[in-house]
Amino acid sequence: MDEMVLIGSVLGSTLRLTAPLLLVALAGLISERSGVIDLGLEGKMLAAAFAAAAATAATQSVLLGLIAAVGVASAMALIHGFACITHRGDQVVSGVALNMVAAGLTVVLGIAWFQTGGQTPTLAPELRITALAPGLSEPAAAAQAHGGFLGAVLGHALFSHNALVYTAFAAVVGVWFLLERTRLGLRLRAVGENPAMVDAAGVSVPLLRYGALLMGAVLVGLAGAYLSLAQNANFSPNMTAGRGYIALAAMIFGRWRPLPTLFACLLFGLLDALAIQLQGVSLPGIGEIPVQAIQALPYLLTVVLLAGFIGQAIAPKALGRPYVKER
Repeated sequence: MDEMVLIGSVLGSTLRLTAPLLLVALAGLISERSGVIDLGLEGKMLAAAFAAAAATAATQSVLLGLIAAVGVASAMALIHGFACITHRGDQVVSGVALNMVAAGLTVVLGIAWFQTGGQTPTLAPELRITALAPGLSEPAAAAQAHGGFLGAVLGHALFSHNALVYTAFAAVVGVWFLLERTRLGLRLRAVGENPAMVDAAGVSVPLLRYGALLMGAVLVGLAGAYLSLAQNANFSPNMTAGRGYIALAAMIFGRWRPLPTLFACLLFGLLDALAIQLQGVSLPGIGEIPVQAIQALPYLLTVVLLAGFIGQAIAPKALGRPYVKER
């Protein structure tokens, strides 16, 4: 029974920790398939997390919190597009600038509005996004109520999550269908490979790229809201903790395709879940592993994947290249 509870706990944590990474990775995938590098994913997710928590605390409405998160992420996407698409600025510099602005501005606004050291007030349980099946939230209780394997593994691991977790995994199918089975997806892929050809066909390259950034902003906004309304009960400074960069690594490892990106995000989520389970555990012959070493595992994997696969992965041909219309 204990083994079943442990397996169910690790699998459930893996899915919960994968969800925000997956939403952000899919957002980056849509943007980069259209030819726009989006290093500002980290900053957009952080700003969205703050907006969701602040708006929910101020209005006592989770729906308005979600709308605020998506709205702030979309506004930052438009700023990135204005700098890089309209004025053909450096896409990497613009993305890094957005990250720096978000990291500083969220703390300043948190201090000014709530006087709690940059944090937002702790949200009441009814103002959080909670599990759809609360009875399965604890793996031990689920195992006891529904049988060891069925309760702990299938019940807790698969059916104890909130709506945003299921939305993240459903988005994989949605993004795949968009890119591979729709005319809009064909145009997005084409504009990332050969924008001149798309322009010659009479389709606006800037409009397509702005659209890709805004579609990604919706996913990033949901990821930020997940952090502050579901995974936590408030916003705290720098709570994204590099997840935007990890999502980019997962996207590159997945070669800019939805399904491989899903598996890469699951790998990062599993490492994160194992890191939580291994804290305070003593291994035979080794002793207790330092918490810092365990927490560094996802970031070490990010470095390894980028070092080993970024040279092998074939990016969209027009990625990072501003399009200049021929006259």
